[in-house]
Amino acid sequence: MATAAKPKPKAPAKKAAAPKAPRAKAATKVAPKKAAAPVASVEHKLRIRVKAYEHKILDLSVKQIMDTAARFDAVVVGPVPLPTEIKRWTVNRSTFVYKDAREQFEMRVHKRLIDILNPSPKVIEALTNLNLPSGVTIDVKMV
Repeated sequence: MATAAKPKPKAPAKKAAAPKAPRAKAATKVAPKKAAAPVASVEHKLRIRVKAYEHKILDLSVKQIMDTAARFDAVVVGPVPLPTEIKRWTVNRSTFVYKDAREQFEMRVHKRLIDILNPSPKVIEALTNLNLPSGVTIDVKMV
């Protein structure tokens, strides 16, 4: 007995795409611009770079500097953490042979940056009289 093959249904003919009309943009509310806060012009800037091997001591020193500047109502920017400088050394454990046995050492120098805008003479005097822990290095520049 022969079976009749079913005819395949024809796909509907594709219509040519009509050009689309551009959409109307919805009305958006624009908030009125707020008046910018008056920015004081910066004449002088005291740039303080603080370095230490231990980050805990460094953070305490920076906090002490910030508190001193805040006591005299100085405008302070920072502290900005700068990239940690890492110095690494590899040393042979033995003096002569055994090159496979080595030790690796590293020294990390943590850094912070503080800017004091338009410092008064009282602020500068108070900062020079600060007692900071040993191991903390301070570089002060007037920019």
